[in-house]
Amino acid sequence: MMKTLVGKRSAGKKVSGKIVKSLIIAALSAGGVVSAQADYKSEYYSQAVHGPYQLYKIGDFALEDGGTIRDLQLAYTTHGKLNRAKDNAILICTWYSGTTKFWEQNYIGKGRALDPDKYFIILINQIGNGLSSSPHNTPGTGGMAKFPHVRISDDVRAQYKLITEKWGIKELALVVGGSMGAEQTWEWAVRYPDMVKRAAPIAGTARTTPQCAAFSRTLDEARQSDPGFNGGNYKSNTDVQAGLRREAALWTVFGWAPEWLKQEKWRTLGFSSLEDFQTNFMDAYFVPMDPNDLMNNAWKWQRADVGRQTGGDLAAALGRIKAKVFVMPIATDHLFPVADCAAEQKLTPNSELRVINSLAGHLGLFGVDGKAYFDQVDLHLKELLNSPV
Repeated sequence: MMKTLVGKRSAGKKVSGKIVKSLIIAALSAGGVVSAQADYKSEYYSQAVHGPYQLYKIGDFALEDGGTIRDLQLAYTTHGKLNRAKDNAILICTWYSGTTKFWEQNYIGKGRALDPDKYFIILINQIGNGLSSSPHNTPGTGGMAKFPHVRISDDVRAQYKLITEKWGIKELALVVGGSMGAEQTWEWAVRYPDMVKRAAPIAGTARTTPQCAAFSRTLDEARQSDPGFNGGNYKSNTDVQAGLRREAALWTVFGWAPEWLKQEKWRTLGFSSLEDFQTNFMDAYFVPMDPNDLMNNAWKWQRADVGRQTGGDLAAALGRIKAKVFVMPIATDHLFPVADCAAEQKLTPNSELRVINSLAGHLGLFGVDGKAYFDQVDLHLKELLNSPV
């Protein structure tokens, strides 16, 4: 099906075809089936689909909300070489449901802003995303539904340990990420202000808004509404297929901007109808995933807040930032609206608001606009990386 879907595109749609392929080839490769018993071998969350990546052993890791992840491992990959001064490192943080593979395939490249010929680019998968330690791959009684709650701050503290212990890096030329990756970017800039020289949160805020948290909770309810979820004690992700399809449907409604759907922009990706798009893009993306992993990431998304470092004072937290910051919302994003991002940008010293023009909404992060989207991202990131700090 993938060959047929991509093959029908005209030459002018090659970029969009590449995006579609990189997003759902993992689902097709895994066949949509994931055994969800603790410490299982998943075809979806595998080196064959999302690799190559390496695992860094953090060890037992105490979490801010209590509990400990035993033998925490972070899945990461790198591109480029660390220079002798160790000042050319860039960190990329992952979004909800995503892995580092999409960034590798679509945001990094020679001559682009994230150029491995110039920078040492580190991509780290957040805890619970299926590649790093997650509910489904944690052995024993601490996995699956018993996997502890993780906060964005836990991710950043663990990433800090990896970066400083493995490479001895003391400064990051840039931290960048989209959506939940943007929330990690904000956390990095506030928590380690002397280390982060530049930051680019794309389509994400420093504090999750009530509206955004409410949407995330509906995703939880979609999964839990499936009887097969069984309190997180299912035997296979196929037991929760109906719930995962409901989640995919919710993402269609809220992830894409209304005008993008109204103008039937999914046709530019090679789909014949909205139903075709829903089944063979949205469902194909979410159905192979592990429901407990998604639950874990949604919990931390709902509670992201850099103000926790300053007694709840968001302005005080953002005021700690020393990095040069480009706040980069997507113009039609309904989950992280421009107004919300602009409000935080005004509280952030040495920052600028750089709105990305896209009709696609929050899931414009997938790059469905092709060159028009990535050219904007590269333009802003190149300017930021060339800015003195």
